[in-house]
Amino acid sequence: MPLLYSFSAAFAAFTIAVSAYAQPKWPHGDLQVTPDGHYLQYADGTPFFWLGDTAWELFHRLTKEEIIQYLDNRKAKGFNVIQAVVLAEMDGLRRPNRYGDVPLIDQDPEKPNESYFQLVDEVINAAYDRQLFIGLLPTWGDKVTRMWGVGPEIFTVENAYRYGRWLGDRYKDRKNIIWILGGDRPAIHDAVDTRPIWRAMAKGIQEATEGKALLSYHISGGAHSTSQQIHKEPWLHVNMMQSGHGSGHDVPVWEWITRDRALAPTKPTLDSEPNYEDHPVNPWPTWDPKSGYFNDYDVRKQTYRSVFAGACGVTYGHHSIWQFWSEREEKINHADRYWTEALDRPGAFQVGYLRQLIESRPFIDRIPDQTIVAGGQGEKERHIRAFRDRKKSYLMVYIPQGQPVTINTSILKAGTLRGWWFNPATTETLDLGRVSRTQTLQLTTPTQGFGHDWVLVVDAAARYAIPDFKR
Repeated sequence: MPLLYSFSAAFAAFTIAVSAYAQPKWPHGDLQVTPDGHYLQYADGTPFFWLGDTAWELFHRLTKEEIIQYLDNRKAKGFNVIQAVVLAEMDGLRRPNRYGDVPLIDQDPEKPNESYFQLVDEVINAAYDRQLFIGLLPTWGDKVTRMWGVGPEIFTVENAYRYGRWLGDRYKDRKNIIWILGGDRPAIHDAVDTRPIWRAMAKGIQEATEGKALLSYHISGGAHSTSQQIHKEPWLHVNMMQSGHGSGHDVPVWEWITRDRALAPTKPTLDSEPNYEDHPVNPWPTWDPKSGYFNDYDVRKQTYRSVFAGACGVTYGHHSIWQFWSEREEKINHADRYWTEALDRPGAFQVGYLRQLIESRPFIDRIPDQTIVAGGQGEKERHIRAFRDRKKSYLMVYIPQGQPVTINTSILKAGTLRGWWFNPATTETLDLGRVSRTQTLQLTTPTQGFGHDWVLVVDAAARYAIPDFKR
């Protein structure tokens, strides 16, 4: 099998040598959980808001030129975590990558193919150069327990440990890796308990990285979170859920976030796979598009409400991008455009606006607080979520359908308050000026009805100004 070094000169500009990894410097140190257990920060205390993208087949289906195109696009939109799989879902053990390499020799986890992993190295380094984390899945779950997909099941407790140890040793100096085990599978299903295998893989990674690795687990879709099966596993640092694509609109992900935040020990949690933009709405396994496709408004409703419920971040996804559908590939589940045409879909821009909004205020002090909504609270597609900071210097309210609302601003400590509207679809802001500090502040969103979502922000006037958002 050919090595990367035999590739034509056309790709030379995109090769980032391991020796160049130290430039530019990673300024804030390793990623870790905040002292209160709810959010993420760097070692120097700099807060980190997770804005991920699902790029499951990144190593498996793209050329190096295409990978650079993708990373540059995501960096420009504000993404900071790229979730990708080493042993990919789509027959990733037997079907080679774009350079003719499979990841393992004889499908043996203890015989990694150096040519394949040199490409993984270069992608991780290219992401580092762009200040992007790789949410690295060592394997898709069908290689541990098939359930569906093509597998084959290749892992045991013994080789999972050694594979994790080998991967951890290879990437122990890469500060831009978040380790994600699982791969769209429950840890326990029916009579099958795969936790010993995942524990062994996690142990190998942790030993090789001297305990510095940050680990999570990508669970399957439906009303599931890692908190339900493996919350107390000591290797699990961040809970994940997948509100997914199989249960229609307005899955109550905010309730799952609330549940996870209340558990002991306290761990950050996030929705690592909400509804994909341009994915058919109909339930699994048919994915028949007769009921239409999820759009950017659907994406906004789910991402905003999970974050406003107290998640440490959120992951976006596009149905064509996770699979990198192109003329080279067979489409999966009625994808409606090539991945290159999906890069600039509205939802991809708009989740970047969410990150800008959250980061415009001190955000690791966020406390979900539904007492802020004194009137107008709805259910499902109309359900409103609100939070404030611990110092009670600002509050934010996400209103998924424009309508009159009654807000309790008396929880804020500042004597003079300023209110403003934020449009999640455009970043447009509308200044309300000075607002009353009262339990019954009645307001009506600038536009009303389905598709017209807004965020209300109320600040301590002396402390904050309305941000100048970049589109």
